[in-house]
Amino acid sequence: MTQSLHLTRFQKEAAFRMFKTLRSDINSIFDRDPAARSVAEILLCYPGLHAIWMYRVSHWFWSRRFYLIGRCVSHLARWLTGIEIHPGAQIGAGFFIDHGMGVVIGETSEIGDFVTLYHGVTLGGVSWRKEKRHPTVGNHVVVGVGAKILGPITVGDHSRIGANSVVVKDVPPNSVVVGVPGRVTSQDGKKVQETGHEDLQHNVLHDVTMEAMQRLNARLATLEKEITGLREEYREEDQVLINGYTGPWGI
Repeated sequence: MTQSLHLTRFQKEAAFRMFKTLRSDINSIFDRDPAARSVAEILLCYPGLHAIWMYRVSHWFWSRRFYLIGRCVSHLARWLTGIEIHPGAQIGAGFFIDHGMGVVIGETSEIGDFVTLYHGVTLGGVSWRKEKRHPTVGNHVVVGVGAKILGPITVGDHSRIGANSVVVKDVPPNSVVVGVPGRVTSQDGKKVQETGHEDLQHNVLHDVTMEAMQRLNARLATLEKEITGLREEYREEDQVLINGYTGPWGI
């Protein structure tokens, strides 16, 4: 009898955690997508939410060693939503995939809480060995359209990955990454201010190519100024070399 009561209590706690997670998934859409108007619309018309919930089902089977069933559920989700999430991946609460088409999340990926992914994102592996080969993404990270994060690297909390960036190295917390390969630009070394909302401005990025060009132009301007000064300094000597000495003899 005691064992039965204990099992019932355990089941209630598991159900409570499950509904809390599902509610968090819905609330994350309201928080990060101004186009969301109602719960019904979210439940019926958001493929990202469908993919996440089907992932949670497939992950339940996977974690209990029903690998084939887990893969079948994952494959069905891919067919229905265009989003491929391996059932072995670890995903936290409040995960949001906006639009979602073409998103791929590999088997050993680890994703923290309140992470946002846009369509075309890949969390990919770079090894054929059965080991940790996919990225670890921290909390409150935003990954822009078409970005690729490759290998067993870590993306720190509150970071932003620019659209179409290719990230192959660790990213410190509170950073912005742009380019191919991705370059890290610190946000003044300060933690992102808490505003109550996720920082979704993955379009507000440093143009590292333009910044490099501006530094190069500034250096060229400095060199030209120095050369002009040297020319003025040695102009008289240049005249002697060109025209010869025209002063009185013996001097």
